[in-house]
Amino acid sequence: MTNPLYDRLFGQHLGNDRAFLILPDGSTISFDGFLRMAHRYANLLTARGLAPGDRVAMQVPKSPEALAVTAAAVAAGIVFLPLNTAYTAPELDYFIGNSGAGLVLCDPASESALAPIASRHGASLMTLGAKGEGSFPAAAEGLPETFAPVERTREDLAALLYTSGTTGRSKGAMLTQNNLLSNAEALADLWRFTRDDVLLHALPIFHTHGLFVATNTCLLAGAQMILMPKFNTAEALRLLPQATVMMGVPTFYTRLLDDPGFDRAATAHMRLFVSGSAPLLADTHRQFEDRTGHRILERYGMTETNMTCSNPYEGERRPGTVGFALPEVEIRVCDPSGKELPQGEIGTLEVRGPNVFSGYWQMPEKTAAEFRPDGFFITGDLSRIDADGYVHIVGRGKDLIISGGFNVYPKEIEELLDAQPGVLESAVIGVPHPDFGEVAVGLLAREPGAAPDLAAIEADLAAKLARFKHPKRLIVVDELPRNTMGKVQKAALRAEHAGLFA
Repeated sequence: MTNPLYDRLFGQHLGNDRAFLILPDGSTISFDGFLRMAHRYANLLTARGLAPGDRVAMQVPKSPEALAVTAAAVAAGIVFLPLNTAYTAPELDYFIGNSGAGLVLCDPASESALAPIASRHGASLMTLGAKGEGSFPAAAEGLPETFAPVERTREDLAALLYTSGTTGRSKGAMLTQNNLLSNAEALADLWRFTRDDVLLHALPIFHTHGLFVATNTCLLAGAQMILMPKFNTAEALRLLPQATVMMGVPTFYTRLLDDPGFDRAATAHMRLFVSGSAPLLADTHRQFEDRTGHRILERYGMTETNMTCSNPYEGERRPGTVGFALPEVEIRVCDPSGKELPQGEIGTLEVRGPNVFSGYWQMPEKTAAEFRPDGFFITGDLSRIDADGYVHIVGRGKDLIISGGFNVYPKEIEELLDAQPGVLESAVIGVPHPDFGEVAVGLLAREPGAAPDLAAIEADLAAKLARFKHPKRLIVVDELPRNTMGKVQKAALRAEHAGLFA
């Protein structure tokens, strides 16, 4: 039997005693040891009744065990659904219910809050804690450390990643084995990954960047990973001498630059720094090169397309651009009707290739609306291609905000703000921020004579939204600017408040 994603990422490492995961305390887990753990987990998943095509949802801290669950799911043909650890109970209720997950894995600290949600949707609930009743790792102890991977094809569904929509309703992007494998193969070759590389992995693993771009590329190349639970400047500087490659969001690099210990000596052994998930300011590019001698490689992708573009490994890495389309990936810039625009003109970026997802989970109409008849996916990102072929992302359609690498959709926040006492209507915009690249700011048009209680509003948002979605500032105004058609002029608001965090 064949299982392409398992065979290429995991199966090739059977019996490999070389260290794969290097933990912050210096301990290691070999490739073979990691696979033996994953096989125990795969046996447990099937023993609990999950069959190929079923979904397993995970909201757990970053750990070797969490990575092993994703490997187990691939081996067993089960679709894995990683969930942001910042999501609140109301958000998780939708994801678990909509996905039809048969099993939910959580942190022990979240078990009591998630138990009624899992029960309501007919899902089993277990923790990824090491001990206790309901512990997934404990239940897997003693199970066979071998597992025959189930037969899968490149077109079979491998992962389901939710990405919010401007209507407020989240969409599950269906990613196939081919989407994930083709992207890992392209990136490993493009970025020259080999078994001699050691990646400083400080990204979350519920997101495309940390789970697919970083982890899958290393697995394919047989490279090692230093697994940091989360980014911390001092810890990153301590571990950096062991690494050859680092991937991060712009926030990582701005924080490193804030530390005087981050210099040419600290990065002399490095061969590559990659940035993505949010735009990297040209000024950060320049500061980084001046300080270290390294030029950051910026790339572009999204949940639905995996990685689409990358600056070159060899050649000019041009600040303010995301480089060129990956091999076998086609891109074009179009007007709203889908007509391709001349080079240099700004329009919506469209993409077609093996990296592009197969559609939105249980949303055939939405899927049809986002694809052209010839198979190109409409990204919604405004872009242009310069005379040298470099792609510039100049803005985002649908008012998407990317803050610290995470997608924030204004409509979801506006619906909550509009319901607050004293608020007539609201507008949420993205404004530049030196640390997060961009952050949300909420403009609240007050009801006549009202004085909205900002502290109470912030408390209500904290209970209902993940922290990364919270507006960094709430501003009360008498009214919102509108055009002659009655539409709120968000462009004017962005221009007015562009220097808020300068």
